[in-house]
Amino acid sequence: MTTTAQSEAVVRAARVREASRRLGTASTELKDAGLLRVADAIEGSPDELLAVNAPELERARVRGMTEAFLDRMTLTPERIAGIARDVRAVAALPDPVGVFEEMTTRPNGLQIGKMRVPLGVIGAIYESRPNVTVDIAAVCLKSGNGVLLRSGSDAHATSGALAAIVQREATAAGLPEHSVEFIESTERAEVGAMLRDAEHIDLMVPRGGAELIRRVRDEAAMPVIAGGIGVCHTYVDAAADPVMAERIVVNAKTVRPSVCNAMDTLLVHRDLAAEFVPMAARALGERGVTLHVDERAASLVGEAARALPVEPADYDREWLSLDCSLRVVDSLDEALAHIVEHGSGHSEAIVTDSYGAAQRFQREADAAAVFVNASTYFNDGGQFGLGVEVGISTQKMHARGPMGLRELTSYKWVVLGTGQVRT
Repeated sequence: MTTTAQSEAVVRAARVREASRRLGTASTELKDAGLLRVADAIEGSPDELLAVNAPELERARVRGMTEAFLDRMTLTPERIAGIARDVRAVAALPDPVGVFEEMTTRPNGLQIGKMRVPLGVIGAIYESRPNVTVDIAAVCLKSGNGVLLRSGSDAHATSGALAAIVQREATAAGLPEHSVEFIESTERAEVGAMLRDAEHIDLMVPRGGAELIRRVRDEAAMPVIAGGIGVCHTYVDAAADPVMAERIVVNAKTVRPSVCNAMDTLLVHRDLAAEFVPMAARALGERGVTLHVDERAASLVGEAARALPVEPADYDREWLSLDCSLRVVDSLDEALAHIVEHGSGHSEAIVTDSYGAAQRFQREADAAAVFVNASTYFNDGGQFGLGVEVGISTQKMHARGPMGLRELTSYKWVVLGTGQVRT
């Protein structure tokens, strides 16, 4: 078994720490040049990447992995082009490093403000989503942070191939070697070594299921940004436009059910239920969704969709599949109470034409992102104008929601004087 002293993770983290000191002062032009080289190289390598990805997918199928899991680890020519496009989007964003904020002039003439600075070294432990390799690396490079990547074993080779492209092209552009490091070993001991290495790693970001996030949160010796577990609700209010609500619900549940911002529970006000539940059931059923329904909803679904009686535990499930809990509620109060009890703080939506209901939902729904008359599927760094994201934080300190460039920086106070002394 690998020991901490000999750990690949610690060796690579030390390299990243050294590189991060120089990366933190790299110019915007140099960082952007590296990212554009990365994007071009990824876009020009679809055959090579697909050749690595295909055997991993086949092995996962043989092991009986779920369709949602397979979807997350799958590369296609379109997804590879999308990865490259996202890297270019990061390159096009303003660089937060070195930006001054909140400059004020004191009565004694001192100018005092904050300057944005990189956090240092980011450790990222993620499950089998190869695109996350590039997303995290791109945001870290642009924000001046070194990054140590640890991929899940199922898509390890694909993630490694993408990481190699990032490393090669970033270094070729003139960025410090070892700014991005990828742990090649798949031994579980390497995760433990990362989590203990506060000497070299400033922040840990887990991306994956509840078990991974729980382990990182409980064992890490450095701060952790935890999130990504999404038990997401859409509440269709009595004052909702049914046609709009159907469109939003279908989008939130069915476009990509395996992602964390997909709708898990549909809440419908009783005054609209007789009209809307059959509409929603028909639209969702046509797309293969299985509904897990309470007693009031069961009588309205009929034959429009496959329906099963909801179990109490279903309301706490992040389905990550074409399954959806469905409950009829008596009021906005009851909808908000349900979200308090079962929500994960990720994404919550209301569909309503009532200004008052919308305003109250915005204030009281406790989540990283709250949507009014829009799909929860929008909770994404790219959709929010961040290029891509390191992850979606469901915490309240220090970042919340999609974490982009600014969320990977801190600040230092800068004081500019003309000879002032304190008396």
